[in-house]
Amino acid sequence: MRSPSPAPSREPEYDAVVVGAGFAGLHMLHRLRTAGLRTRLFEAGDAVGGTWFWNRYPGARCDFESVDYSYGFDAELQRDWTWSERYPSQPEILRYLDHVADRFGLRADIRLSTRVCAAHYDGDARGWTVRTAATGPAGRTEEVTTRLLIMATGALSAPRLPDVPGIDTFAGRTLQTSLWPREGVDLRGERVAVVGTGSSGAQVVPRIAEQAERLHVLQRTPVYVVPAHNRPLTPAEQSAVKEDYPAYRDRSREAFLGVHFDPAGESAAAADPDERRAAYEERWRAGGASILACYPDLLVDAAANETLADFLRGKIAELVVDPETARRLTPRDLAVGSKRLVVETDYYPTFNRPSVELVDLREEPLAEVTPRGVRVGDREIELDVLVFATGFDALTGPLLAVDVSGVDGVSLADAWADGPSTYLGLAVAGFPNLFTVAGPGSPSVLSNVVRCTEENVEWIGDLAEHMRAHGATEVHASAEAAKDWTAHVGEVAETTLLTSANSWYVGANVPGKPRVFMPYAGGLPEYHRRCAEVAERGYEGFSFR
Repeated sequence: MRSPSPAPSREPEYDAVVVGAGFAGLHMLHRLRTAGLRTRLFEAGDAVGGTWFWNRYPGARCDFESVDYSYGFDAELQRDWTWSERYPSQPEILRYLDHVADRFGLRADIRLSTRVCAAHYDGDARGWTVRTAATGPAGRTEEVTTRLLIMATGALSAPRLPDVPGIDTFAGRTLQTSLWPREGVDLRGERVAVVGTGSSGAQVVPRIAEQAERLHVLQRTPVYVVPAHNRPLTPAEQSAVKEDYPAYRDRSREAFLGVHFDPAGESAAAADPDERRAAYEERWRAGGASILACYPDLLVDAAANETLADFLRGKIAELVVDPETARRLTPRDLAVGSKRLVVETDYYPTFNRPSVELVDLREEPLAEVTPRGVRVGDREIELDVLVFATGFDALTGPLLAVDVSGVDGVSLADAWADGPSTYLGLAVAGFPNLFTVAGPGSPSVLSNVVRCTEENVEWIGDLAEHMRAHGATEVHASAEAAKDWTAHVGEVAETTLLTSANSWYVGANVPGKPRVFMPYAGGLPEYHRRCAEVAERGYEGFSFR
């Protein structure tokens, strides 16, 4: 690190501004305040929670187990909080984050109902000017200055609607899973269509089917769905986890996904067929995504992956009574895991209800939304309610939703015109003092994201303390370091089957978005090792002033 030059005369109002009050933002605020930095957090919602504030649709639930999808940075928090279910529901996760905000006294430094709409770097002041807009009565439209800007905006927080003609003409009620009304929706006796069968769609479909008079599920591409087998946690299970939490966290940190699963063997391709099927059956009965961690070659060897795909296709045929419906629900030529594996309860059996119809949009394309419903193929389906579970502009969308400009006024949108480029998924060349948490180039959505955010938060906090200790007011990620890391992210992805599908991992769900594999597929332990190595080498790839 070269010696810092004299500090600029203009002192910003804040040492750091954090954007977003989800898991990443709340932890980031706590970490920076603990370090003694004057920090302000802005959140567009009128409560903390991030994605778990907005996604209130029926059935909304995490697909990682509650004891994993929680903070590990505070031993007392782990000991005092008790999860009620194996897979936490949206309301319980929200209660947990409310508890965290209160426990650590974070609310005093959080500005709710306030959206960050622009952030521009001032090279003379060596800091950021941040503009906000009020999104509710408690919000503020203001302009503040800060030394550091940390985007904890989440990977899946920019919802999108499909490009379908007539979408604004529908005379009934239109809903989005990611913007579900807080007061809930009574769908009893209604004719409903759900567009989309990814994670949100698979969760909401069974719950809507319990209410609606008629439900049409509009599916473009079938995905693999495995059972959650969710259930209440017994007091004995809760006590056992709390007693073992330190060791439990250590095992998780060393696990590829940030969640520890014992493999059934070294290779699915080489395993005895009967033993392999027994292993898959055991994971199926246990529930959850552990079935994808059954063998280490499932995501890198097509033949190995096909053994699991064949097993899952057989399960669909067993669970869905009508053979034609089962056929339409069955993925073909799709590697398991190349699109996010969906963990849900009762998804496939829902299609055995006489009130539920699966509409295959490959056979009957969605032509338009009409005032009375939707036109698919050569027919019109009349509806009272239209629900879009069509996902997000993932990873880059939340960041590009803010007007961000760096050195020489270059916008982040222009810098990423050909796809995102970051250094370690943490910093962007040409945008000094800007950091992203669980952004593109980090394991993010290919991991237990809470573990990923904790890694990022602690690393950014350490760097902020390093800067203060050395009198530095500006930190740059070099263009060469960012280029090398982005190339590495792509190279690692190409060694897997993850690039074989048109998934939102590569932005395929957003027309015109550059097709770039965005998350880091090398696993959390390797990612942590590389980030730690950069820090140990005096923040190699960064320069300071």
